[in-house]
Amino acid sequence: MKFKNPGAEFFVPDGMTGDAAISRTTHISISAHQDDIEIMAAAGILECFGRADKWFAGVVVTNGAGSPRDDLYADYTDEQMREVRKLEQKKAAFVGEYSFQTLLDYSSSEIKDPCGAGPVEDIKNILLAARPDVVYTHNLADKHDTHIGTAMKVIKAIREMPEDARPKAVYGCEVWRDLDWMNDADKIALDTSAHENLSMALLGVFDSQICGGKRYDLATQGRRRAHATYFASHGTDTTTGMNFAMDLTPLIKDVNLDPVEYLAGYIKRFHDEVISRVGKLK
Repeated sequence: MKFKNPGAEFFVPDGMTGDAAISRTTHISISAHQDDIEIMAAAGILECFGRADKWFAGVVVTNGAGSPRDDLYADYTDEQMREVRKLEQKKAAFVGEYSFQTLLDYSSSEIKDPCGAGPVEDIKNILLAARPDVVYTHNLADKHDTHIGTAMKVIKAIREMPEDARPKAVYGCEVWRDLDWMNDADKIALDTSAHENLSMALLGVFDSQICGGKRYDLATQGRRRAHATYFASHGTDTTTGMNFAMDLTPLIKDVNLDPVEYLAGYIKRFHDEVISRVGKLK
C-alpha cells in the first residue's frame, strides 16, 4: 500500500504478506485516534477473533502527537508520544489478532479540514483493496471534532467507490458520546460479551492514556455492562456487554443523502418519542 504521508505505517501482526492480509479482511474499523478502535469496534474484533473465515483490521488516521500525558509520560515530547502511541496500537493489533493495522499519520487539523483530500484518498484505497463487509467508524453525534471529521472522511471515501465495491454495512459507534439516547428501534446493538479478558487486555495496552489519568479500560467496560442491563426495561439481560451504533449505511447507499439531515432525523425521532411519552402521562 502507498499512502500520502511518508510516516504512515502498515503493520501485519502475524507476518502474513501485505496482499494476503488485505484480501482476507472482512471487518475493518477506521478511527481518529489510537485506542478508539478498541473502544468502539470491540464487537467486530471479537467476532473475528480466532476465526479463519473472518478477519478484523484497523486504520487510525491521526498521529497521536497531541495526546494528554502524565506520570511516566509527563515530560514526553509530541514526537515521543507519537512513537509511543504507534507502538501501543501495534500491541493492540497483535493481542487482538488483527489482519493488519494501518497508521495514516495525519494531524488532527488535517482530519478536521472538510477540504482535506489526502485522508479520503488513503481510506478509499484501503477499502478498495480490502473490500470488507463491515466498516466501523465514529457516530455523527460524537462530541469530538476529530471523530466527526474522521466519520465524514470515511463516508466521502466510500461514496467515491464503485457501488459494487462498497461495504454491506457502515456503523457509527460510541466513543465520546453514548448512543443510549437514541430510540431503541434506531439503535444497532453490538454484542461485546465474549472474551471479556481480551477486551480488557486490548484497552490495557494503551498505558500512556491510562497513566495520563483516563481510565478508558474501566469506563468502557462499565458502559458496555450498563448498556446490556438498561437496554430493555421489561426483560432479563441477554448479554453482559453491549455497544450501540448508528447505522450509517444509508449514507453510502444514497450519495445525495445529506449527513446533517440524516442525523437530524435520529434527533427528531428521539424528541418526538420523549414528548409523546410525557404528553400521554401528564
